[in-house]
Amino acid sequence: MGRNVASFEDGVFANGAKNSITASGRRKAEGYEIMHKERIVAEISRNGRVDILDEQFMPYDLYLDVEDDGDIDILVNNLNNFYHWCASRVLSLDRKYAKEILNSIGAPQALTDRDRAEISLSYHCVSLTDVHWVRRRGETVTFAQINLYDHPLNDATVEISLRGRQMTVTNQELAPDLSTKGCFPKAWIRQKDGFWLLKDGGEAAVRRELLASEIYQCFDVPQVKYSEYFYDGEPVTRSRIITSKDVSMVSKMAFDIYACNYELDTLAECRRIDPVTYYGMNILDYLTGNIDRHPENWGFLVDNRTNAYVSLYPLMDFNQCFLAYDRLDGAGCQTVFPRRLTQREAAEEAVACIGLRQIREMDMRKFGDMESEAEMFQARLALLKKIC
Repeated sequence: MGRNVASFEDGVFANGAKNSITASGRRKAEGYEIMHKERIVAEISRNGRVDILDEQFMPYDLYLDVEDDGDIDILVNNLNNFYHWCASRVLSLDRKYAKEILNSIGAPQALTDRDRAEISLSYHCVSLTDVHWVRRRGETVTFAQINLYDHPLNDATVEISLRGRQMTVTNQELAPDLSTKGCFPKAWIRQKDGFWLLKDGGEAAVRRELLASEIYQCFDVPQVKYSEYFYDGEPVTRSRIITSKDVSMVSKMAFDIYACNYELDTLAECRRIDPVTYYGMNILDYLTGNIDRHPENWGFLVDNRTNAYVSLYPLMDFNQCFLAYDRLDGAGCQTVFPRRLTQREAAEEAVACIGLRQIREMDMRKFGDMESEAEMFQARLALLKKIC
């Protein structure tokens, strides 16, 4: 979790706000309310004391301990966990153009968890991945007023995120892109038919994602579909948003925190609630040589009415396909850890469980001049067909 310890100066929060006095005369420490839509699910005070008001609707990746008994280590850990969670809702610094984005809001370059949390808190930690957010105690702002699904985005956000052009914008305007994960340039745009994610990364990355998406669509497995789009005269990929005010997404990495605290086996839950998507992911990642299936690149869909996970989310992010494509076994499979299997072994196991689920043949003309990739795809597909 975060390494920084918040200030414990008596009666003063980090931003200089004082403690408030309740109607009964009892001092109530300045702090934050953790929200799920319009519901207050938890409160955390400046000293790390926590009240869980509705555990069912807590964020999956935020663990707070209410049984502190005045233990300073627990209080500090609560603050660290809270600030780390807030910081996780801001982009990581390995993302291209991250520095340009941060410069545009006057944020520092070298960010600690606390620094990053302050950026996220400046726009209430809103995101396009879920409906959790944060407000200070005493604030009257509502989810209806600030959620990103109902309120327009500033075009400047797209300019900075995709092209690295610096300009003056506010933290609130940058909220959706500061909370978009990944290392390739990307940005959300709102069009008449809803939100779309634009991804750049250069001609080769765009071409890989489009070709891989064509392959994925030959199989009956839930997936995000990518199409070609042009931004500023340059090709990018475009895909529809999969979240809404009704549905959230929780990455496998975030779910692992929840699973640890509730003694669940994450992979067992994947196989139990959605074997088609889980095993289909291993089949298709093998067929396309996708080496980017890290634990923040797949996960669970959550019903916002109950905050319960209901399935895995559709397969997405294909721009690093065909990069481990020089041998039949492929790379190591990232989605079976702690087991150690090659992508081929994981795909063979998956076909034995759910079948190949191919619904049409791939149009091999779409490979164009990628002849070696076309040959490897056909070889891998033929291998899996023998198992059926």
